Amino acid sequence: MPRYALKIEYDGAPFKGWQRQTDLPSVQGAVEDALRKLQPDFDGISAAGRTDTGVHATAQVAHADMAVEWDPFRLSEALNYHLKPLPVCVLAAAEVADDWHARFSAVERRYLFRLVSRRAPLTHERGLVWRIKHELDVEAMREAAGHLLGQHDFTTFRSTMCQAASPVKTLDEARIERVEVPYGVECRFHFRARSFLHNQIRSFVGSLVQVGSGSWSPADMKTALEARDRAACGPVCPPDGLYLAGVGYDDDPF
Repeated sequence: MPRYALKIEYDGAPFKGWQRQTDLPSVQGAVEDALRKLQPDFDGISAAGRTDTGVHATAQVAHADMAVEWDPFRLSEALNYHLKPLPVCVLAAAEVADDWHARFSAVERRYLFRLVSRRAPLTHERGLVWRIKHELDVEAMREAAGHLLGQHDFTTFRSTMCQAASPVKTLDEARIERVEVPYGVECRFHFRARSFLHNQIRSFVGSLVQVGSGSWSPADMKTALEARDRAACGPVCPPDGLYLAGVGYDDDPF
């Protein structure tokens, strides 16, 4: 039974997250419905990560076991035909080894959070970025983000509903870009690690915005981290600006 890796892009706004749910729209359900148009007895797909309600992806990765051989390009084209008009598409498909796994073979995940500071409401990118009305101190946020790098107990930045066995993770990158946009500034927060805790990125960004707004000092981020207490976290930001932006593998199939 040939196995195929799928690189998937989606707008998470219409969905109740990635994971398939009974009677609720999900990205996984949409892709599996498209696969059943090609193979009625198709079972299910496995993904590199489960994004929450409203979270987007530019490069989610999943794998599917098919009953027959497919040309990867034709498989992606067929799936995109059956995914219309949903805001989901397969960017690429590739045949992989039988023991390759979208989740367990992954060696890193990359997330992007987009935040726009401007007074005017958003029109074209409404729902795709988080808008705040005031500009942020990017240098202060960069200093604060430096305290998050490396291996730590991230209990402060972990949802109380997180099911991970341990709050200890290693954050390999926490980088903030400042980009001029019409009538405002966009801050792009880049995070990279082997794996993340539930709500960890949104908790990071919410706390960093406290620093950028002047409510916290950069050192307060270190204090919050070392507290290992969820109550020490800043406000958790909305999902609008969060994207699963990449999944890394030792042998990238794409």
